[in-house]
Amino acid sequence: MADDDARGFQAGQSGLIVRVPEAEPLVRAWRDRLDPSAGAGVPAHVTVLFPFLDASLVDEGVCAEIGEVIGRHQSFEARFDRCGRFPGVLYLAPEPDAGFRSLTEAIVERWPQYPPFGGQLDDVVPHLTIAQGQGQAVVEKAEADLLAGLPVVARVSAVDLLVHDGTRWRQRASFPLARAPLR
Repeated sequence: MADDDARGFQAGQSGLIVRVPEAEPLVRAWRDRLDPSAGAGVPAHVTVLFPFLDASLVDEGVCAEIGEVIGRHQSFEARFDRCGRFPGVLYLAPEPDAGFRSLTEAIVERWPQYPPFGGQLDDVVPHLTIAQGQGQAVVEKAEADLLAGLPVVARVSAVDLLVHDGTRWRQRASFPLARAPLR
């Protein structure tokens, strides 16, 4: 998903994401041009866990376990009002990011053999990837355009399981978060 070269995706890979449809009008054109995962069918999202189980291991029991883990967490709101950068990556940063971190931690606690991004990172920073592997001028243009359209406010109410079929990413299941109590 985020921060991976789409050419490296393999059939059977899976990942857990939070879709951010509220961001699509702002980010779609940039992601389609600058983020290889968009071209492979991945919507605007914040990654919860990638890589995850091979699709051949995901049965009804695993889906029930994912649903149980995700269902312990309440839905929440996230605001994307700034851009951030990693080396070679432009992204939108969610605030607060604690809800995303909590989802990742809970899934990793249940499936510790699948650390985020294969264990390559010490700290997983929740983010919505816009561009990967682009030149400075392109990234600066995208960032200026995005900043003019922010903020984006999203309601996080589900985590989706995506599976790569060898060509594209497809949604296999969706797991709702618990409804937050009304204030």
